[in-house]
Parts: sequence; C-alpha cells; structure tokens
Amino acid sequence: MGWKSYLLPLFLGAVAGLEQPQVVPGAYIVEYEDNRVGLLSSTLNTLGVEKVLDLNYDVFKGATVVFKDKKSSDEHMSSLISNPAIKNVWHKMTVSLPNPRVGSIASPGLARSSRLEARNFQGNQTYSPHVMTQVDKLHAKGFTGKGIIIAVVDSGVDYTHPALGGCFGPDCLVAKGYDFTGDAYNGTNTPVPDDDPMDCLGHGTHVAGIIAAQQNKYGFIGAAPDVKIAAYKVSGCSERVGSDDILAAAFMRAQQEGAHIITASFGSPGGWSETFIEVIASRIVAKGVIFTISAGNSADQGLFYPSDPTGGNGVAAIASYDNTVTPVLLTQSSYLVSNETKQSFKWAKGSPDNWKNASGLPLWAPAFNTNETEDACTPISDNTTEFSNKVILVSAVDDCVDQYLDNLLNLEVPYIMISTQLNTSERNLNFPPSPGLLGIGMVSSTVGTKWYTALAAGKVVTLDFTDLATSPVTLEQPPNNRTGGLLSSYTSWGPSFEGELRPSFGAPGGNILSTWPVALGSYAVLSGTSMSCPLAAAIYALLLNVRKTFDPIELQNLLASTAKPVQSRGRSLIAPPAQQGAGLVQAYDAAYATTVLSRPGLAFNDTIRLTSKTFTISNTGDKNVTYELDVVNAATAYTFSGSIRPAIPPELDSSFAKVDLSNYNVTIPAGGKTTIVVKATPPSVDISRLPVYGGYIRVNGTNGERLSIPYQGIAGDLNAVTIMNGTYLSNSKSDPDYRPFNNTNSTFMFPQVDIADIQLITDDLPVAAVDLVFGTPLLNIQIVSTSKQLVNLGNAAGSPFNYTSRGLFTYGWNGQLDDNSFVPPGSYKFRVSALHIFGEPDQPQEYDVAETSSFRIAYK
Repeated sequence: MGWKSYLLPLFLGAVAGLEQPQVVPGAYIVEYEDNRVGLLSSTLNTLGVEKVLDLNYDVFKGATVVFKDKKSSDEHMSSLISNPAIKNVWHKMTVSLPNPRVGSIASPGLARSSRLEARNFQGNQTYSPHVMTQVDKLHAKGFTGKGIIIAVVDSGVDYTHPALGGCFGPDCLVAKGYDFTGDAYNGTNTPVPDDDPMDCLGHGTHVAGIIAAQQNKYGFIGAAPDVKIAAYKVSGCSERVGSDDILAAAFMRAQQEGAHIITASFGSPGGWSETFIEVIASRIVAKGVIFTISAGNSADQGLFYPSDPTGGNGVAAIASYDNTVTPVLLTQSSYLVSNETKQSFKWAKGSPDNWKNASGLPLWAPAFNTNETEDACTPISDNTTEFSNKVILVSAVDDCVDQYLDNLLNLEVPYIMISTQLNTSERNLNFPPSPGLLGIGMVSSTVGTKWYTALAAGKVVTLDFTDLATSPVTLEQPPNNRTGGLLSSYTSWGPSFEGELRPSFGAPGGNILSTWPVALGSYAVLSGTSMSCPLAAAIYALLLNVRKTFDPIELQNLLASTAKPVQSRGRSLIAPPAQQGAGLVQAYDAAYATTVLSRPGLAFNDTIRLTSKTFTISNTGDKNVTYELDVVNAATAYTFSGSIRPAIPPELDSSFAKVDLSNYNVTIPAGGKTTIVVKATPPSVDISRLPVYGGYIRVNGTNGERLSIPYQGIAGDLNAVTIMNGTYLSNSKSDPDYRPFNNTNSTFMFPQVDIADIQLITDDLPVAAVDLVFGTPLLNIQIVSTSKQLVNLGNAAGSPFNYTSRGLFTYGWNGQLDDNSFVPPGSYKFRVSALHIFGEPDQPQEYDVAETSSFRIAYK
C-alpha cells in the first residue's frame, strides 16, 4: 500500500534549495484497482468525497479526491484505504521549482527590434556548452533532433518568442501543450486549466531555448533545434510551487501524447524511490520514454540530499558543470559625476529589475576607497543614512558581502548595484522578494572603482536609467578560467538514503544564455541544474537520431560510460560520483560508441550490505577488440562533520577503497560480450562520519574508445546512523520559525471538538519540532498523557509519516488521535520515534526516540 498518512495540521519547515513538501489539506491521490472504477465511484459518493482531478492514463488509473468535510477526511480514510476498488492511496503534496541563479537579463521592450535582427543574423553557431558536450560535432554531421518530441514540464513556454518559432500549433516549434494550473495557482488552491501553456514566470522559456532555440542575434542555437516541443505548464505566474498530482498528470499526458523525452526540474528534497511521483516516473520509463530530472541546487545541504523524483527507476538525474565562458547581457545607461560630462556605462540587470524610478538618484557607499577591500565589511546601522532615495553601491570582493547584502535588505533599501568581476560564476542576481527592494544590478569592478574614486573625492554620482526599454543590450562572454568545466558549487550531492548512486551524470548548467519571455526581456543568463537538465534531454534527442534506438536504459548506459569525470574544485582529486555521477556527458562519443556497458554505475551500498557487483562489456562492432581495464579512485567524501550534523561542504579525503576486477585484459570478438566481476574493500577511515567512497573503472579498447563506469560505496552501517537529534515543543502562533517554546505546561485553547477545521479557527497549536539529521522511512508522532500518570495514547492523527528527508519536521496538533477521537482536557507531551535506514518497523530498538516537554489542552 502506498498510503502516506499525513493530516491537515502538519507543518514542514523549509530548508535551503528545494522547498520541503507541504501537505495539501484533505486531498488524496487514489489509484484504482483494474476494472473497479464503478465500485469506487459509489464509495466516494458515500464518503462525501469530490473528485477534483481525473488521472486516467496508460500508466495510472486514479484521481485526486478531496473530502468536502476536512474534519471527516481522517474519519473515513480507513474505509477508503480498505476499499477493494482502491490499490494505493497517497496524500497530495506540494512540489517546488528550483530558484535558479540569475546572471543577467536583457531589458524588456527589445523584442520587436530583436525579431528583425534575428531573421537576418548569420553568425557563429559555436556555443560553449555545445563544445563542452560535443554537441557541436553532432550538429556538424547534420543531427539536430528532427522527428523527436521533447516534453517540457515546467512553467510553460513563451511560444511568441522569435527564437522559439513565434507560434503555437502542429506546424510550430512549440507544437502542443496544456496549462494544468492557470496563472494564479500556488500549489494548494483550485487550478484553472486551459489549452494555452504560455509562460509568465520565465523558467520554462529558458529551458525551451536550451533545447531548441533557433538562430538569433546572440549567435546561439539550441542543442536540438529541429525537435518539436510539447509544453506542459504546471505552475502559476508568481509562485514556484506546484503539486505532485498535477506534475504526475503532466508526465503521464506527455507520455500518452507521444513524447519521446520528458524533462522537468520540479521536485522536493528526496532520497527515496517509493514516493508517488517516483512511482509514476518509473512506470513511464518502463514504457520506453526517456526521463531527465534536475539533480537539484542544494549542495549547501551536504551529502544524501538528492531531489525527487530522481529516485525513479531509469530516471536520469542531471548534475551541473560551470560554463567555460561567463555570458553577461549588459544594458547601456549613463551616469553623471557632479557637473561633469555625462558618461555611459554597461550593467547587468538582475531580479527584481524595476529601475524606472531610479533615474537621477545618487550613489551611496559606506567606504570611499578604490581597492574595494573594506566596503562590504563596513557595518551599517539603521540611522546611518536615508536609503529610500539612493542607489547603494556594494563591492563583491569580500568574504562578508552576503552578510552585508542581508543587512541592506533588512533596511529595505530600494536599489542595489553590485561591483564585481563580470567573469565570476558565483554571483547570483536573483534576489528573493524583500520589502522595499525594487532593483538589483551589477557593474564591472572597473566601473565600480571609478565611482568609488569619485565618491571618495566628495563628488556626487547620479545614475540615469531613462529609456531602459530601448537601451542597447550587448553580450559579453569573458572566459571563465577559474571554474569553467568544473562542477557547479550548487549542484546537489547524492547518494540516496538507501545507498543508490545519484546523480547519473551532468551537463553545463552554470551561466547559460538562453531565451526568456518577451515581456520580461527576451534573453537571460541563468544557472542551475534546471539548465543542465534540458541540455541533457536535447542530447538524448541527438542520440535518438544517430542510434535509432528508443531504449532509455541503453541510452543512459551509453551516456554514462562515455561521460568525462572531472576534478574537484581546488583539489587534485577526482570529484566523487556522489557529486557528479558518471561525469560530464560527451554526446558524440555516446552516439558512435560500439562498446556498450550494461550498467550506468555500480552501487556497493554500505559495509554491512556489501556484495560484489558485475557489469557486461559488449562489442557491437565488426572487429575483435581488446580492452584494458583499470581503476581510478575519486575523492572520499565525509557525510558528517565530526558530529551528527552534515559536513558542509563535504570534507574530501584521499583514502581510497581497494577495488578488484575479475579481468584486467580481455579480448571480445565482434558481436560478443564479457562479464566483469567487481569487488570492493572500503577504505580505512572514520566510519562514524559515514564516508562515501567511489571512483571509476576505465575500459579502454584497441578500437580507440575510452569508457568508464562509476562505482560508489559507503564505509559504515546506514542502519546505525543517528536519524533524530531530539524533538522539542514549539507553537504555531507566536513563533513562525518554530523555535523552542519554553513555557512548560502552557495551555492551548481549542474550540469544542464538534467544530470542524479546528486549525482554521485557532492558529495557536502545540507543535512537535523534530530535528531530523538524516532521512527516515517512517516517523511516528505519539501522544502521551501526563495528567496523572504517563499513558501513551498512541499515534496523533496523521501519524506515521513515510519517507522523510533531512531537515526540521514540524507537526501542529489539534488534539485528535489516529482513531479520530479527540483527547479530553489535560496535560500531554509528544513522543517521537524515527525508524533507522533498513530498520524493521516492528522492532522498537530500530528507532530513535525523543519526547517534548509537557503542555496543557483546554476547550472553550
């Protein structure tokens, strides 16, 4: 049974990267048993359940249902689960779209002139991400994805963009699509679907351009410019949040409408293969559809933090590498120093970009020096100056610049201009919504130094942003000599909580120039695994052209075996497979390889569950080939920092596993194959820090092919890892951040129990805040009565919770137990138990257990 028993008052604390999934109150996803739909319909009517989304597809027959009386939802769920017409039940959950880093955005208003320029442009088609991945070589041979349909499941696509065909329909580049949500959707409200997948957020349009952009004034094209795009919109305009049922519906509709490849970036912190969205992805791959999913932008969470649905069987999880150049779209404006002659300058626009009222405002900086070493670290106070009528100049060369920017945001400054080296890959101009903030921009350190010098001399510097809609925009592409070709700093780390190898492989995703909605500027430079993922999807399309096979597993194996592992940043060690999978994809090598490996990687799991693994080398060529095999170790990465907390960034070690092969030299005749047995001995390292080791087995043939297969293992016992660092009492009313609530035995006043939707009437709930330092397959929250003697009353309503990732898990309780009864007035506390990885649920010793302080409940 796929039942996830979450209840309405559940809260999940957000962490960095992807947002934690939120439960949608009273909504469930049900899967029908075959040929039992009629029986189910009558049952749903009896229970007062409304079907809000029909999920009737090839790989799944079911629906999203909502209980009209939310209070009665848990009362009747046992009947729903036990109904013979129902195969599985899941709670509906929200999912999120990763927030990409914004490098620069062109000015809105240029679209009309851009259309004219694009039609006549004949320029250099060499695009650095294509060179990095050998896409340019396949283009040179005439392969462009013709005849392939790629489904983009995202925020929609601006099909009016001239570089995306300028139209929507069967004869257009964006040939089909559907809007599942409407523009106002936020993941929990009622979707308003229609047949127009127009993008109003930007993310999906950028993705579409990476796949299939046509020639344009900036001289780049998509990796597969002759594919057809099917655009499925699954989010609104202002929120990067969707829901797993709508995401699954888009996946299934794409498969049913003939997509050969599905690419998506939506997800949530995962690490499991059993969630609803993973189940759907696995079934679609089994139908022969290629599936690429972004690995996630959560490197700041350390190891064991892949995103869902990368855990689906056969799904390709795509990591990100930095571009070898740093494209910057520079808008031309002017400035005036005191009464001197007006001068022009170029700057990059970020998000937000509402600069229309900034013209004539003076620059202000806290330190007037030209070496820019003290500015960002200079403290500022609330009364230093009046910021509402100034543009704040900030240097980005200091370690404390991020803290300084946070200080400025807290002061609600309207405009910030950052001075930095334009070829950096690290600066993010995508700022979260902040009170008062209207515009973010960036200038080169050369311009910034001129302004600092003028300010230090006591002069007034004013900026002129008039006519931004018609200001020239130029593209500069300085080489990225520092991080180009290396793994992006944000790309998420695997493995899964059950030891599976994640990510699969990677592609360029750092500083990628692509299309952007016409109304928002037409072109933008973004960074994220959201950018590497569609490039991988387009590369799959080119492979389909060359190899004429539609087998997702065979193609994934080819891309993995021909990928190029790279070194870690600042180290001579090869980056571990837990960070890069098989490496940076090489499209041409994969397209023409005659040597085929049977697996994309080898996962040895932990020391306790360590067994030998095998893979097969097949020679599909017409000549005998002799292969030399050897082992190249990658860095070992420590999960923990010396405590139960994750090491961020993960500490790397040069202690390697000993890997033995059954054969190191083998000759395989044309059409033949040989199986290689691989045995691993974990390195001698501190297993309390849960080291993840790995490397690559190289397979070099006399036919000139150079292949490799990643291997990965875990030194230690996953079952012995601490899951929970305790739990504490918090409350939902006075502390939205869920810090510890120190008022022991405080009384929470609830309405009478016959009033439905208690949590909608009172927002003052006792909260169990659970500090999960590792993922758990099963989390129980029980209620203990402390009024006279300690009595365990059993699970709180909605408990247990399945397949939870790391982070602060928060549960607000309305007094209801899992038998649908409400507790009487009295004193209670939460008792929380978290099951260990691979633990048996019926064994008490397999849980971490903790309790909160006591609190009282009364009814009014």
